[in-house]
Amino acid sequence: MPARGRGFGSFGETESEIAKFMNKTVVTTEEPVFVPEHKFSDFSVNDRLRKNIEAKGYLLPTPIQDKAIPHALLGQDVVGLAETGTGKTAAFLIPLIDKVMKQKGERVLIMAPTRELAVQIERELAGFAKGLGFRGMVAVGGANIGPQISALRHDPTFVIGTPGRLKDLMERKALDLAGFGTVVLDEADRMLDMGFIDDMRMILAQMRAERHTLFFSATMGKEIEKLIGDFLENPVIISVKTRDTSKNVEQDVVRIPRGEDKFEVLVELLKNREFSRVLVFGRTKYGVEKLAKALSRRHIHAESIHGNKTYGARIRALDAFKTGRVSALVATDVAARGLDIPAVSHVINYDLPSTYEDYVHRIGRTGRAEMRGKALTFVQER
Repeated sequence: MPARGRGFGSFGETESEIAKFMNKTVVTTEEPVFVPEHKFSDFSVNDRLRKNIEAKGYLLPTPIQDKAIPHALLGQDVVGLAETGTGKTAAFLIPLIDKVMKQKGERVLIMAPTRELAVQIERELAGFAKGLGFRGMVAVGGANIGPQISALRHDPTFVIGTPGRLKDLMERKALDLAGFGTVVLDEADRMLDMGFIDDMRMILAQMRAERHTLFFSATMGKEIEKLIGDFLENPVIISVKTRDTSKNVEQDVVRIPRGEDKFEVLVELLKNREFSRVLVFGRTKYGVEKLAKALSRRHIHAESIHGNKTYGARIRALDAFKTGRVSALVATDVAARGLDIPAVSHVINYDLPSTYEDYVHRIGRTGRAEMRGKALTFVQER
């Protein structure tokens, strides 16, 4: 397996950058335990929705839920600065489900950067909205557009999609946003990174002039600030961003001596029983696919997820990883953005990330909630 080392534009070219991949020697203090102001039972929502929330085992809200839900229930525009895994999906779904139950005919558009995140949102919606008498649908690329056009003919209350496919449906006259008065932009910074800014602006411009907007982003750059200024009305800004890297993730580097094959190093690690559910990051779609196949040939059950795979193949790979049928999932950064996979034991940066922000996102796939995780970064010696 050809070793891919320090790629062009990689983060981790210098020793000072490499030091950011390690935290084993850092002494940290315990952060104060978050005490929410509310319980879910405190929120003024429809009784049937409240029962569904209870049925899902929700008792105390996370910080973003605790701060955002009261404002969203009042119909205020909200900017939530929060990362994946902080409970932001419920932070917007709960108040918006309540809204559509109280305002007959109200429809909601949710934009997300990836197919996988859109599907996850729809699954969460199905749980919260069970038996409430309305439906949602997913509009994403990589899947047959015909069934999506058919679903839109039934005027679903929630339309959840990626900007590219939403734009395509609008151009085909299958989706008319004139009747939509509520919009969620989830992981807006990632949508900008993926080049969706023009599509996002075009889509928002087709909605009702007076609308309710909920905006979630892990970062706040100039483009994000401009988007907020253009499309939100006196928003409440809520920041629940944690430290750069999770306190639950032990981070270290694996130095690959010159001339040694890092693929062989990876194989030896993955043979260890401790590496039970491992997310391996590569830089390119081709490299990720090749690596997964090479691992399978060495009798390590592996799947790949990247932009060239069909929607169905990506979902099957994810399900195989979540259910334990495969122990290693090899992914590119874009494909893995927004994935919520429980109990990832290790993240391995087989190829260096492009930026420190990408590194933080990668290792955030492990050490979720109160679980512990480990992140290893391969560094090829020159």
